Amino acid sequence: MIISNKPLQFLLVAFMACVPYISNANPLIDTVHVANEAVAEHHVEATHEKKEFNATDLINEHIRDSHEFHIADWDGHPISFYLPVILWTNNGLEVFSSEAFHHDNEGAHVIDVNGQKLVRYNEVVFYADKYEKLSKEDRDLGAFAFDARPLDFSITKNVFSMFMSAIIMFLLFLAVARSYKKNKLAPKGIAGFLEPLVTFVRDDIARPNIGEKKYAKYMPYLLTIFFFIWINNLIGLIPFFPFSSNLTGNIYFTFVMALITFIITTLSGNKDYWGHIFNTPGVPFWLAPIMIPVEVIGMLTKPFALMIRLFANITAGHIIILSLVSLIFIFETAWISPVSGAFVLFMSVLEMLVAALQAYVFTLLSALFIGQAVAEHDHH
Repeated sequence: MIISNKPLQFLLVAFMACVPYISNANPLIDTVHVANEAVAEHHVEATHEKKEFNATDLINEHIRDSHEFHIADWDGHPISFYLPVILWTNNGLEVFSSEAFHHDNEGAHVIDVNGQKLVRYNEVVFYADKYEKLSKEDRDLGAFAFDARPLDFSITKNVFSMFMSAIIMFLLFLAVARSYKKNKLAPKGIAGFLEPLVTFVRDDIARPNIGEKKYAKYMPYLLTIFFFIWINNLIGLIPFFPFSSNLTGNIYFTFVMALITFIITTLSGNKDYWGHIFNTPGVPFWLAPIMIPVEVIGMLTKPFALMIRLFANITAGHIIILSLVSLIFIFETAWISPVSGAFVLFMSVLEMLVAALQAYVFTLLSALFIGQAVAEHDHH
């Protein structure tokens, strides 16, 4: 976030800075020190110079995963909440603060960890010697360059958000369970709020799509993904620490969620389901070489659609909101802020609807795919 001398922008930064457990200093770390000191000195000098605002960098910084929560910049210095970096390297387990990487996420940052040089590029940590041998394309797809990376168990923004949403879900449903234990007649408090949502998932999603006989078996999974996606969608809309992550807008996260649905669907498939794929009813046998690949591709496109739909809708909303905020700094005037703020407010309200809608759609399609796999057809 770029801060000029506009009063409104100073007020915004002061509000966002009032959060616990933050750090704007750079103390020496015992086991980790920066190897490229010349680059670090240049970075310190550059912070005193006015930088041209780049909306693309701002948007990319907020929608991608990170090793720290960047809260704001004050007088050229970052105010950040640094998360732990946990790596299993050739020298064994290494744990240190992400502060060693500095705040600047552009380019590569070389650090020395107990005599072993590591490089962070686009939030992915590589071995320095193997990083130099990678092409730019391989570096950009660093998550898949397994031979050039240590095992990374770091607590990033998305991992932090995932843990936090899991804790929220646990506390919510623990409170609901205790409420029902004390009062079996009518739900009160948080139980009164959650019960209509649970019955909605049961009566409007699970039963119609899976069937009366088998829906109960899949209710725990459907309820989990519905509330898990919904809570994380809402967390992503809160622009300050400890929220502001973009978990459901991360393609890796949506891939894993879609993969779980695919595995459950595949393992639940009955003989009618597999018979439809490998021996499509009403189709001549000589078309089997064509129909079987088509049906198999159809199996794969279903989870792919789940993955892309959730990722694209959530990411698009974040990009639009950040683009509207960026207009204030692009035009370099606070007079545009009422117009930008009004549209941001409208989009934020719309995104609250999208947050619930995408949780509903993902759960509905998962139930539909499972229902197709377990459905039993009458044969005459």
